[in-house]
Order: sequence, then structure tokens, then C-alpha cells
Amino acid sequence: MVYASSPDPSGGRPPAGVPRTGPAVPPDRRGAAPRTSVKIVVAGGFGVGKTTLVESISQIPPVNTEAWMTQAAKTIDPLAEADGKTTTTVAMDFGRVTLSSDLVLYLFGTPGQPRFWPMWDDLCRGASGAVVLVDTRRLEVSFAAVNYFENDSDVPFIVAVNLFDGRQTHALPQVREALRLQPGVPLVTCDARDRGSVVQTLTTTLGHTLDTTAGRGTGRLAAR
Repeated sequence: MVYASSPDPSGGRPPAGVPRTGPAVPPDRRGAAPRTSVKIVVAGGFGVGKTTLVESISQIPPVNTEAWMTQAAKTIDPLAEADGKTTTTVAMDFGRVTLSSDLVLYLFGTPGQPRFWPMWDDLCRGASGAVVLVDTRRLEVSFAAVNYFENDSDVPFIVAVNLFDGRQTHALPQVREALRLQPGVPLVTCDARDRGSVVQTLTTTLGHTLDTTAGRGTGRLAAR
């Protein structure tokens, strides 16, 4: 059985004498400055610490797409036995961190294996900046990531040397020369396990984005 409702004689308008009201504004946002949401991509080769970086700073339970590594995959995803890595990202990592009351970062970690590189264009769409994480023990696995952001993307990026075991084994000028980095690309060190170190790296990324896009009117950092 279908019931027909009577038409509203007011036409949806409030009764006489009742003021119109707009949508409610949360009390904690009344009078506050517009909040800026920024997308940052964390890229790099296979096993350089991207998932660890996102997990160490995310204020929400990070979303990851880890899959177990198998004996059959060793020929495709080679990694030193001493690294003890048992899982690998097969799609992306995702996390969120609020750096200040008006600045929220959304972190997207890329998969590092070559067979997943076609996903990078989608993950980088709308990004304001990127961090290319490198491991100086296996510097060659991050060559492709550096090449991608230098030649195939307009997203401003920095390079961060992940300090495995908390040690810096090579001077930054040596790393810059080995990676053939352009002079304008910032190169820093970062301990992906340490929240403070990751915050500093992300702050450097934001600063580089602002410096790079100044005067272009590209709107990399947009209030939302």
C-alpha cells in the first residue's frame, strides 16, 4: 500500500516569525582560520622505509596494503636477508597528521616495486609535494623514483636519506652526486622511525613546495 503525503502549505519555508538559519558550524571551528589540507606523497624504491615513515607519524590508524613476501617472489622483489622484511606494499600506504590547528597533511605512500609504477601517476594527482626516501645501502632502487619526479611529474620533491640503525654512512654531497640530483632539490637525512625527524622532513617538503611554486599561482596549498 502506498501512502501519499499532503503537500506542505508553507512550501518548506519556516513559519512566520521564525528566522531562517544556515547549517550549524562546529563550536571548535567558529571564528577559526580556514583549514589547509595538503597531500604529500612518500615515494622511493622497494624496502626503503616508506611504510615505516607513514606509520610513525600518522595520528589515525594507518591504512596499508601489506602482503606477505613468499619464496616465489624473491626473484621479483630481491632484498637482503639481513633486512628481515617479511611483507611488502602492493597498493599504497595512507596516513594523516595535523601539524597545527590549521594545517592537515594527508600522506600517500607509493609501492616500490617496478610492476606497480603505473600507479604513481594516480597517487601523485593533486599532491602538493613529495618525499623520495632512499637507502644508501641500496641507492640504485631509488633511481627510478628520482627520475620520475625530475622528468615525469611537476610535483615539487625533496630527497631524504633514511638513517637505518640511526647511522649516516655517507656524506650528503656524496649522495647528491651519486643520485645526480639537481642543485635545487633539497637533500636531508631522516629517521623514518622517529616522529620528530619525520615532522622535520615534512616541514622541509612544505617549505620547498612554497618556494618552488611562489609566483606561479598554482595553488599547491589550498584552504579547504
